[in-house]
Amino acid sequence: MSTVRDIIITLLLALCIFLAVQVTIQSCQVDGESMEPSFEEPQRLLVIKAVYWFGDPQRGDVVIFHSKTNPDENLIKRVIGLPGETVEITDGQVYIDNTPLEEPYIAEPPNIDYPSTQVPEGYYFVMGDNRNHSNDSRSWGELPGENIIGKVWLCYWPLTDWHLIPSYSYAQD
Repeated sequence: MSTVRDIIITLLLALCIFLAVQVTIQSCQVDGESMEPSFEEPQRLLVIKAVYWFGDPQRGDVVIFHSKTNPDENLIKRVIGLPGETVEITDGQVYIDNTPLEEPYIAEPPNIDYPSTQVPEGYYFVMGDNRNHSNDSRSWGELPGENIIGKVWLCYWPLTDWHLIPSYSYAQD
């Protein structure tokens, strides 16, 4: 009887651990060139889904989200504009509320201007790091917050590319 009880407790504990991991963490694979040079095919990334239970996405976060145009497809982009902010791109420079945004992670500056646009409450303006080869908020509009799955935390494959994803802190005047 004691052995059966131990087996049941072990199985329940394993089930609880499995469910906790499924709810808080997700793996995804990079597909496409929109996030180069930061991420390349076929890197595998670990996404923390629970991080936004306790706070909102911040500028510079790399997020995985359900596509606005195809909800079955998940995409990866960087958060650029937060709710209530104004985003504008002029002469290859991104401006947030008329302040130039420093972007050390981009492949090259965007070659197309984007008119001054206010990000609605509950939405985010996201762009790929490979600005001139990315389908992002400039083409399909702001991203609803509810579409965001989580924040990219770790690149774990291939092993030679293993690294934590850096956070960028932005001081706005």
